[in-house]
Amino acid sequence: MNTTVSHSLRHTLAIVATVAALGACANETPVQPVPPLASPAPLATLPATKTDGMIATLQRVTARYHDLNVAKDDEFVLLHECESRPGEGPVGIVYVHMGRLMDGVIDPETPDALIYEPTRNGRPRLVGVEFAVPYLLWTQEEPPKFLGATFQREDEFGVFALHAWVWRSNPEGLFAESNPRVSCGEG
Repeated sequence: MNTTVSHSLRHTLAIVATVAALGACANETPVQPVPPLASPAPLATLPATKTDGMIATLQRVTARYHDLNVAKDDEFVLLHECESRPGEGPVGIVYVHMGRLMDGVIDPETPDALIYEPTRNGRPRLVGVEFAVPYLLWTQEEPPKFLGATFQREDEFGVFALHAWVWRSNPEGLFAESNPRVSCGEG
């Protein structure tokens, strides 16, 4: 069933991206561009001293999601099972909140996705969060940024995304795409 949800979500995201792209090309008249969606504060320009405060905020707003059932009750759904990307390393299990994803806002009070690591007891362990903005909602030439970190393109989902390892330290960096301290095996 989880695989079905994951495939359904990927399929839904692909359909949303395709329909929007085709809709924008359907008329012969130019389409007025959508103004870029802004975060509540210009986060990309915050000084490095603000990083600790943002990490504390992310931990505060996601602490209840250590219990995956609470996350599911708050409308987070499985995007994909534990993933280890070739050439990059382990990412984990990702649960996404579609409403947050589709609002196009980068807000530490409402991250778009949660990253978990599988465990032997079957209760995934929260290790990080993810911010994501669908390509169609981002009209600026440069990808979005958060605390100076640039979001990366995730073409398979049609989004710019940035992981923040706020519950598991990462020797690769707070905003690295993967985390060698996360395991997709039972641990």
